[in-house]
Parts: sequence; structure tokens; C-alpha cells
Amino acid sequence: MAQYDYDLFVIGAGSGGTRAARVSAAYGARVAVAEEYRVGGTCVIRGCVPKKLLVYGAHFAEDLRDARHFGWDVPSDCAFTWARLRDNVLAEVDRINGAYTQTIESSGAEIIHQRATIAGPHEVKLADGRTVTAERILIATGATPQVPSCPGHEHGITSNEAFHLDAVPERILIAGAGYIANEFAGVFHQLGAHVTLINRTDVILRGYDEQVRDRLLQISTAKGIQFRFNAEFRGIEKQADGCLKVEMTNHEPLTVDMVMFATGRVPNTGGLGLERAGVEWDDKGAIKVDDDNRTTCDSIFAVGDVTNRIQLTPVAIREGQAFADTFYGNKPTRVDYDCIPSAVFSHPPIAGVGLTEVQARQKHGSVKVYHSDFRPMKNVLAGRNERALYKMVCDGDSDKILGIHMIGPDAPEILQSAAVAVKAGLTKAAFDATVALHPTMAEELVLLK
Repeated sequence: MAQYDYDLFVIGAGSGGTRAARVSAAYGARVAVAEEYRVGGTCVIRGCVPKKLLVYGAHFAEDLRDARHFGWDVPSDCAFTWARLRDNVLAEVDRINGAYTQTIESSGAEIIHQRATIAGPHEVKLADGRTVTAERILIATGATPQVPSCPGHEHGITSNEAFHLDAVPERILIAGAGYIANEFAGVFHQLGAHVTLINRTDVILRGYDEQVRDRLLQISTAKGIQFRFNAEFRGIEKQADGCLKVEMTNHEPLTVDMVMFATGRVPNTGGLGLERAGVEWDDKGAIKVDDDNRTTCDSIFAVGDVTNRIQLTPVAIREGQAFADTFYGNKPTRVDYDCIPSAVFSHPPIAGVGLTEVQARQKHGSVKVYHSDFRPMKNVLAGRNERALYKMVCDGDSDKILGIHMIGPDAPEILQSAAVAVKAGLTKAAFDATVALHPTMAEELVLLK
């Protein structure tokens, strides 16, 4: 039997790699994890966690204005200090980074703080020149922001840099229309920036329910966020005063203080040495894997965003857990990708699970759709006309719930519980039979007509 330095070598200490490493080690495997940046990965270090904290900070802009309607004497010139929010967020990132590191080490796995690449089916080359061997190698290197190749693209930033800005820009152009673009549009707008979002098509948040995303577009426009659709970059030119002049198709040039690219993320496979072990990837750079996360090389596996299946942190965690259970826990497990809930922490947020109305009609033909379009109680007293929309899509014959889609305050928090019902295959009758919890926004889900 071949002898290796490790039973498992994990490349990348993000959500998926960390879970696979610590669970495999807990099962008794000899595990090493290589991470060239910081333990925790995109989500913890420069993704959903710090982003959500910025979203919380931005919400106070409206909350403070609304507070006056609830009897609070909030001064009209209430000051905001970006540096304080930024530094507090980064300090929390440091804390979680330490917690992730401790979790891995306490499981018995070894952390190697340097870049690692594939040298062969059972070999990993480290940045310091060493080569180590492992019975199995798990690639969990995630994804990285995609930057357009237009002239002057080097003058723009991505979400990676957004957490380290010296100040909130007065004018920012955000390229893209996915969840990252809409989330940062809401954050920067609430913190005082003039925000313009451009997209090469006329659709935002592709994949979410059409009515819900249209409602976000209406609300965002009413708030003052500007949209330029069917616009592709032609170039970015830095002016003498430091401003950026952006040329785009179908629209007049725009001068801003900052350009942020939120045009998608691509699997982080560049320079990994996949070809040295016969590991295949697709035309987008994503590693090809089977249902057990195995690549085209029997001893090498991959989980998370680097496989470009569903780019969500909880999915990567499930894949890492399934890998560890299958190969080290004697509990063969495969991830179920059906009915995975997702959210956009826009302003207001969106959440959805299951099929959209269009998808349901294409797949099932006969469907029934129930809506609740209402002003949340808090908005009414605050004097804001912003409306929430809840939507339930059901099979026309069986009444089984195929999807639930929402936009409004706390929509992601509410949907998490509702997603259990959709996953369980419940019918609308189960919701109708449940007594409403009043007064809440969530009660609208059991009162849908």
C-alpha cells in the first residue's frame, strides 16, 4: 500500500474546504489545509459576512429618518463616519478569521499558510518549493471577481476592494445587475453616494422571479439609484482631476469618482496545475466533478464555487460535509440541490426558493399563483410608500407549493422557515390551515389569495 504524507490535502480554506478538512480530521484522517490568503474564504473575509454588516450599517440611514415618525428626536444633520464602520467590520472579520483557524487546528488538521498547486495525482507543490503527497486531494479554491477587458479596466475596483475604501465615493458606477451589484448599489446609495448601475442587458437579477425583481427595480429607481441598460463598456479614462470618464454603448459618457465591477465571478483555477493530474475543466474554468465531487482524476476532488454548480456558501459547506462523510465517515452522502433558498440583501431584500412562476409554467403547465402586495406597518407610520410583495407558486392540480418569492423588510429571515415547507413538499392548504401570527409581515404567507 502506498504511503503518503497525508490522507487528505485540501487546497483552500474557505467554507467548503474548512468543513471538509475539520470533519475529515475528526473522523481520524491526517489532514493538511493550504491557504495563501486568509482562513475563512471569500464569504467570511471579503464576501457575504462583511457585506451583510455593511448592509446593516446602511439601513440605519433610513431607520434614523423613520425614527422621527416614531417620536425620536433625531437631528437632521446626523453624521456618519465611514472609517468607523469599515474598521469595525474589518475587526469582526479578523475575529471570525481567528475562529475559523482555531476550529481547523482544534480538529487536528494542519494549516499551511502558503499557495499550493497540483503536481500530480497524489502530489502538491508548495510555494516554498516543497512537494508533499496525499492519498486524496480536495480543491476548494472558490471563485474570483470577473473584470471586463475594456481599455482602462485597471482603474476600477471589485467587491474585494470595496471593504477597504478610504471614503464613500460621491459618484459611483457599478457594472452588473446580479446580487453583488444590487447589494452594493443599496449600500452606497444609503451612505450618500450617487449610484448608477449599468448592465449589458435590460434584466436585473436573472434567475429570480420576474415580478419580484421588477419591484426591486421600481423601488431602487424611486430611491434615486439610476440604471442604464443595454450598456457595455467601451473604456474608462482617468481625468487630470482623478475622476473617471466612462464610455459605454447606447448611452452618453458618464463621469464618476469610482467604478466597481460586479460582473460575475469565475472559478479560481488559474495556475493550479490541473493538467498535471488530468483534471478537466469546462469553458468557464470550472472543475468538472461527478455526484461524489470526484474530478476526472480518481484521487482529486473539488467542492464549492470552483465547480461553478451553485455559488452559495451553504452549498459549499454541504459539499464539504458530504465529501468528508463519504470518504472518511463511512456515511456515503450526496448533496440534494433541489429547492435551495437564496437571497439578495438589496434595499429592500429579496428571497426566493423553488421555481419561479415562469419556470413552473414551463415545467408543470398548469399552475396557480397567489400574491400579497402590501405596505409593511412600519412603512405606513414612517410615511413611506414602499410596498412588499409575497408570492406563492403552486401546482395547478395537486396544490403542492413549487416556489415562494418575496421582497420586503426581513424577507430572507422569513423565507428560511418557509423554505422548509417547500422542501417538504407541503401544499398551500397546509399554510391556509395555520393560524396567522399577528401583527407580523410573515403572517401574509398564510393569508395569500
